[in-house]
Amino acid sequence: MGARRPPLQPDCDTQSLTDSVMDYPVENGRTYHRYHEGAYVYPNDEQEIERLDMQHHMFKLAMDGKLFQVPLQDPKHILDIGTGSGIWPIEMSALFPNTEIIGTDLSPVQPTEVPPNVHFLIDDATEEEWLWNKNYFDFIHTGHMTGAMPSFKRVIRQAFKHLKPGAYMECHELDPKPKCDDGTMPPENRDGGYSAFAMHDWVDLNVRSGRDADPPRQFRIAHRIAQWMKDIGFVDVEQRLIKIPTNTWPEDEKLRTIGAWSENNWLDALSGWSYKPFLALGWSKPEIEVFLVDVRKSIQDRSVHAYMDFYVVTGRKPLPSEAITAS
Repeated sequence: MGARRPPLQPDCDTQSLTDSVMDYPVENGRTYHRYHEGAYVYPNDEQEIERLDMQHHMFKLAMDGKLFQVPLQDPKHILDIGTGSGIWPIEMSALFPNTEIIGTDLSPVQPTEVPPNVHFLIDDATEEEWLWNKNYFDFIHTGHMTGAMPSFKRVIRQAFKHLKPGAYMECHELDPKPKCDDGTMPPENRDGGYSAFAMHDWVDLNVRSGRDADPPRQFRIAHRIAQWMKDIGFVDVEQRLIKIPTNTWPEDEKLRTIGAWSENNWLDALSGWSYKPFLALGWSKPEIEVFLVDVRKSIQDRSVHAYMDFYVVTGRKPLPSEAITAS
């Protein structure tokens, strides 16, 4: 089925990228996507791409070196929605060299020299019509969609339609809400003021900004994915939670290593993840920067044993012989 949108990696069979798609708008010293401009509020520049690669390796370490959890047997077609830097499809291609692996994104920021079975396309997964026929993919993967779209459940529903019967979907998502098991993290402020642990407030402000946006953006989605999958009709839905420490506070060597990556990831990401959402709330740039000083301090505070849950959620599209109840 031919693509209606320009490819990220042009070849003789598909149209070349237009200059307008590559003409990234610049705001707050960062660049953002041009295709469907404004749909995604986070940067797409080289700094962000490097951070995404670092984040990929962090979560891969948390998953014991695995790129996925589902059982895959000789897949023909794999889709990675919101592929970002394109690192997941590229690494998957080494495991499945005979599989067509497609990565889609709003930004053409992926490498141009990639394995022959990897293809990148500019595409918006929130659109009603996808580029492919229904019952086409053997595996659909998504990752890091927090704050990226109005309805992630709708994307799951579309994925369900385009998976072959018996095929799997797998979602990797960090819930940014900090947690703590030993009482070292100050509580949230329930009276409308700021808390003693600024990361609480950062999450709450992002939730508010997403809720007030037009259209709204869902900022916290990780803890809802499993239920959404079940609602839509997936079976064998499984949810695995992996603790991601905010810094190097754990005594366990592996967790401490993951915490070091996590701390760097947050410190690199904060500005890019904060400017557009907080400006939309009416904040000024100086106000944002002053606030982020406290957020960074909360992330780096080793006396607070905070962590975030990384969700790995999988589900299978039932075979025709299996009863399904979709909503």
